[in-house]
Amino acid sequence: MSVFEYAENFFDACKASLGWDVCMEDGVPLIARSEPLVDITSVETDCEWMKRIDTVTAPAAACTVNAACYDEERRTAVFFATYHATHTGEGGRVRPTNMATNSHHVYSIKIR
Repeated sequence: MSVFEYAENFFDACKASLGWDVCMEDGVPLIARSEPLVDITSVETDCEWMKRIDTVTAPAAACTVNAACYDEERRTAVFFATYHATHTGEGGRVRPTNMATNSHHVYSIKIR
C-alpha cells in the first residue's frame, strides 16, 4: 500500500463516521480552523464527534471528495470534500431544524 493509499483509507474511515475503533491512529493531533471544532484537538475526538453527528443529528449525511492529492516531498495528503447533511435527528443540543448544509472542508494529513 502506498503512503497516499494509507492516508486515503484513514480519511475515508474517519469521514465515513465509522468511529475511532476503525480509524485508530493513536496520538494523532488535530488542528481545526472551524468554530464548532475549537475544543477538538485529536483525531480520536473528531472521529467520535463525526460519528455522533452522522448517526444522531444528521443520519443521512454524506461526504463527497472533490479532490485528493499527495505531495511526496512534504509527505502530506490533502483532501478537499463537501459535507452534505440535513438536521433531522433528535438528541442534539436543539430540536431538529430540518435545515440542510453543503459545507466545504479541507483535510491535510502529514505522514511521518
